[in-house]
Amino acid sequence: MEMRYFELLDDMDIQDRWLPGEARNSQGLEIDDIWQFADGCPVQIKEQLRIPITHPGALLDYATTSVGGTPVVHRRVANIFSELASNDVQIIPVEVEGQTEPYFILVATRTIRCIDDQQSSEVKYWLPEDERPEKTGTYRAVSNMRIDSTKVGEAKVFRPWGWTVALIVSEHIKEGLERAGVTGMRFEEVTGPSAISPEQREHSRKLKVLYDRTETARTAFWRTLGTLDENAILPIVVGGGWPARRQVWRVIHRPEGRTLFVTDGLSDFFADAVEPSVGFGMELALETDEPQADWPVTLLERIANELVGHEHLREPARTGILSMEVDGERMPESLLTKDGRVGVLLGMDTPALPGHFTMPDGQVRLVTVKTLMPRELTYLLEHGREELLHRFNQSNPGHLSKAWRQPVV
Repeated sequence: MEMRYFELLDDMDIQDRWLPGEARNSQGLEIDDIWQFADGCPVQIKEQLRIPITHPGALLDYATTSVGGTPVVHRRVANIFSELASNDVQIIPVEVEGQTEPYFILVATRTIRCIDDQQSSEVKYWLPEDERPEKTGTYRAVSNMRIDSTKVGEAKVFRPWGWTVALIVSEHIKEGLERAGVTGMRFEEVTGPSAISPEQREHSRKLKVLYDRTETARTAFWRTLGTLDENAILPIVVGGGWPARRQVWRVIHRPEGRTLFVTDGLSDFFADAVEPSVGFGMELALETDEPQADWPVTLLERIANELVGHEHLREPARTGILSMEVDGERMPESLLTKDGRVGVLLGMDTPALPGHFTMPDGQVRLVTVKTLMPRELTYLLEHGREELLHRFNQSNPGHLSKAWRQPVV
C-alpha cells in the first residue's frame, strides 16, 4: 500500500493566537541565519536560543515564525517527532518569552527531490534571466503540490528539494499528532490523485501561457523607460474588474532622480475569455521627482478603478485627453479640493515618454497622469484645458506630478 504524505502547516485561522518571532541569542540579538532551521539539513547551534512573542495570544503546540518559517513546538509535539521519526529531525531547546513550559525548534534534517511537476497544479522555476543565481533551477512557485512517494524511501519527515518552505510528514506522523490532540497545525495531502482535473489543468496551462507572454512583453517595455525596481512590485490585488483580475503597480527609476509609477495589468488579456488581447488597451503612468513619495500608487489605483468601472471614462482616456476627479482620502492636503477630491489630467503628451507601446497582441497606450492643483482644476472647469496644457508645456518636463507646486494659473 502506497504511503500517504501531508504538508504540515501552521493553522493561521485560529483566532486570538500567539505569533512567535525569529530566534535570538542569549543577548537578545537576532541570530545571523534565521532561515537555517527550514533548510532541510542539520544545524549547529551551541548557544541557548530565545523566541520572542511578536503577537500575544493563546499559545499553541505548533507555530511557525513569520519570516524564517521556523517551527516552534511544545514538548508534546517534540516527543512525538522524537519517538516516530528520530532519524529525520533535530530538536533544539528554546526559551519562549514569558513561558515556563518547554518549547523546541523542530528541524527536518532531510531534503528529498520528489516534487511531481506533472501532477502538481503549477510549478515555476527561477531562471537565469531572473538574475538570482543562488536560486536558479529551484522552484519559484508550486501550486497544489504533489510528490512522487516512490522517491521518498524510509523518510517520515523531510522538506522537498528546491521548495524547502514546505514541511512534509508521513501519514504515520499525522495520525500520531492527531491522536495527541496537538493544537496549531493543519494538514494538506500531497499524494494521491491530483485535485486538478485534466480540463482544469489545460485551462490553467492556457492562462499561464497568456500571463507569461503579456508579462514578459510589458516588463521588457518598462525596462526601456529606466531601471525597473525588481523589489518594488507593489501589493498585488487579486480580483476586481481588471482584465485578468490581477492588479499590480510597478516602480521605474528614471534620470535626474525622477520615479515613474505605472499600472501593470490594464493591458492584460481578459481571463474569462482566455484569448489573446490587450485588455483595455492602456496602462497609466505617473512620474514625480519627489523622493520617497507613496501617494502616487494610491492615486493610480483610484484612477484605474474608475476607468475600469466606467466605459464612458475609459474610452476617452484610451484615445485622447480626459480630466477627472477621484477620492482624496490619504492624499496630500495640498492636492485636495474643498470637497476633498483630487483632480487629474489624463493623456497629456510629453516627449519624455512614448505615447504607445507594442504588445504581442496589439498596441497599448501609455496614459500619463498629471495631478492638478485645486486652482488649476477650477480653471479647467471654467475655461477648458487648452491654455492649461500650453502653460504646463512651458516647463520641462511638464507632465510631472507633484504634491506641492505653484499653480500655473
